[in-house]
Amino acid sequence: MRRTPRGTARKLAARERHRSPDKMKDTAIRDALVERGTVLFNAPKKLFPFTREPRADALLNDLTGHPHAFVLACVMDRQIKAERAWLIPYRISEKVGGFSMRTLSTLSRTDVKRLMGKPDPLHRFVDIMAVHFHSAVQRIETVYDGNAAKMWSGEPSSAEVVYRFLEFDGIGPKIATMAANILARKFKIPLADYFSIDISADVHIRRVFARLGLCPEDASVEQVIYRARALNPEFPGMIDLPCWEIGRNWCKSRRPECAGCYMKDLCPSSAEKR
Repeated sequence: MRRTPRGTARKLAARERHRSPDKMKDTAIRDALVERGTVLFNAPKKLFPFTREPRADALLNDLTGHPHAFVLACVMDRQIKAERAWLIPYRISEKVGGFSMRTLSTLSRTDVKRLMGKPDPLHRFVDIMAVHFHSAVQRIETVYDGNAAKMWSGEPSSAEVVYRFLEFDGIGPKIATMAANILARKFKIPLADYFSIDISADVHIRRVFARLGLCPEDASVEQVIYRARALNPEFPGMIDLPCWEIGRNWCKSRRPECAGCYMKDLCPSSAEKR
């Protein structure tokens, strides 16, 4: 492991002491978020409640027997509530009597459309999502020999895992990096690095970034992503769950509950309220 030369270390220390108050504040905020993110990252592995439907969650958490369920749920996670999207693999398994790749690979695109559309639609956009579902099954079958776990086996780089998810029709950067983050954080899948696991800049995270003073209120998704990269380049996604947690629990859109938030002493918005 390379060490920083003594002269360079002294220069860095001097530079740190002379940073502007805003930069020092950003560093303190970053450190607090990374500390919380590290706690969450190192938490013991347990069943992740994707849908809060026990049987559906059991299927989605079965990366040994049904790793394709996780991948197909990622494909479905688009323009509807996440809980509803992640239920789709289980709902289809109920209709076809199982969820093995052998069963899924025999389904035609018409079959999938029927399964997703009747009697009640499983997705807001049945037609296009049926195409994506069928395409994903075929890709897993042909590229990964029916075993989706090959997408993340062998300790690949984070960039490789994200890229493999991006190869599926319907998956964009947000879902691809979210999937890689879940695999690393929740399922404890070993990766060679975490450089390419970005923050997923949803409404909660963008609001938290703005109120913490890390980005303007009207910052774009891209600005938030690159701000996170600048703050914690070795693992930008490390601060994803802490920010989401803050936004969901305390930093609410209309009535923020600053008193209960562990960031209140560092947050400029909380200071203004006080």
